[in-house]
Amino acid sequence: MGSRPYRRRLAWSAAALLVAGVAVPATAAAGPDDTSDAPSQIAAQSGKQKAKNVILLIGDGMGDSEITLARDYTVGAAGRLNMDKFPMTGTYTTYSVDKNGKPDYVTDSAASGTGWATGQKTVNGRISKTPGTDKPMTTILELAQRNGLATGSVTTAELTDATPAVLASHATDRSCAGPADMKACPNDTIAKGGPGSIAEQSVNHKVDVLLGGGKARFDQKITEGRHKGLTVTEQAKKLGYQVVTDDKGLKNARAGKPVLGLFAPGNVPVEWTGKAAAQGGTEPQRCVTNNPERKAGTPSLDEQTRKALQLLEAKQSGKGKKPGFFLQVEGASIDKRDHAADPCGQIGETAALDRAVKVARAYAAKHPDTLVVTTADHGHTSQIVPLEATPPGLSSTLVTDEGQQLKVNYSTNTPGEAQEHTGTQVRIAAQGPQAHRVLGVTDQTQLFGTIRTALSLR
Repeated sequence: MGSRPYRRRLAWSAAALLVAGVAVPATAAAGPDDTSDAPSQIAAQSGKQKAKNVILLIGDGMGDSEITLARDYTVGAAGRLNMDKFPMTGTYTTYSVDKNGKPDYVTDSAASGTGWATGQKTVNGRISKTPGTDKPMTTILELAQRNGLATGSVTTAELTDATPAVLASHATDRSCAGPADMKACPNDTIAKGGPGSIAEQSVNHKVDVLLGGGKARFDQKITEGRHKGLTVTEQAKKLGYQVVTDDKGLKNARAGKPVLGLFAPGNVPVEWTGKAAAQGGTEPQRCVTNNPERKAGTPSLDEQTRKALQLLEAKQSGKGKKPGFFLQVEGASIDKRDHAADPCGQIGETAALDRAVKVARAYAAKHPDTLVVTTADHGHTSQIVPLEATPPGLSSTLVTDEGQQLKVNYSTNTPGEAQEHTGTQVRIAAQGPQAHRVLGVTDQTQLFGTIRTALSLR
């Protein structure tokens, strides 16, 4: 007991020295169970001011409870996920605002994504547009493109869902996904001089790599403008995209032309399944790790990430191309299964994102001029509670890989209704150039500045 304050002082001192750019001996902050990179390596990485590449990994709804649940189930309470091994870890706040700029303490994914995409807060439901005047705000992906970098977006949701949408589109409302979905965005229609639906904007932006679900949105017909009569998929082909729909097509995609991967009509089916939480709890269960609803030939998130990195790196070497890329990778259905009080689906999607984190960190190990950041857009509902607890909401008991029982509870809404987000701060962790900027308590709008500074974007 007597050594703990001393060890805390050492850890704090090491962090302070690192922020100052001073190398710290590996023994100063690391305990015997430390699984992150050595502090001396951290200082060396963060001392490099400029990044050539940035990989941003987003766990939608992946608060500390969601991370802990996945860790406990898959690698054990004393184990560590890949996302636990980053050398720099902090937290950031996630609130959105109302039309007057006053805090709205619980954000949705559209407003939170807009925060890191543009460096500005907005109202819930809005995609990279101002809260009061509904004007487009420049995104980090747009800045990267203007500066000659390759760009990519990978998600397990529809490519028109909020988190991928904030990078390459501007919409009054997140529901305006395809040409047939524009009811809530009258001023964004092409007939009114607007940019069109999120799907249309995404391909018009010529993002080099777009991988995810949402094929049904892209198969909608365009009713206005120069592409009238075509589907968005046909528009993409006309703009030079290679369109792929399964792992074989993705494997065969070649650099030199942009790639649009559409691997499901809607959201990509989750990897794991099991009994949803229920009032009064469930019998102890093990999760099913091969969801029968997941179509054969659906590439995993880590496979998509690996291919995206390959394609983006290949584009860097093209004649006259500026080296470097920006890639965002989203594990979207952590959130969606949290809403559904489905612990197995939620854990499986967290594990899937964690494998993508491993791919990103492996790439950065070979390319140390790469900034890798992993974080969430907002907190969510799941809580690990004592086995003897009888919570008023929905709960489920799981049997972990350690052979122990674990009880998870969902109580942010009335049973029968979708569970809700929470307004808590969430983890942000990083490695590479400018990684020290995530330390302490920041706001998610500051992530925009971290990426912009790391890539020296004008």
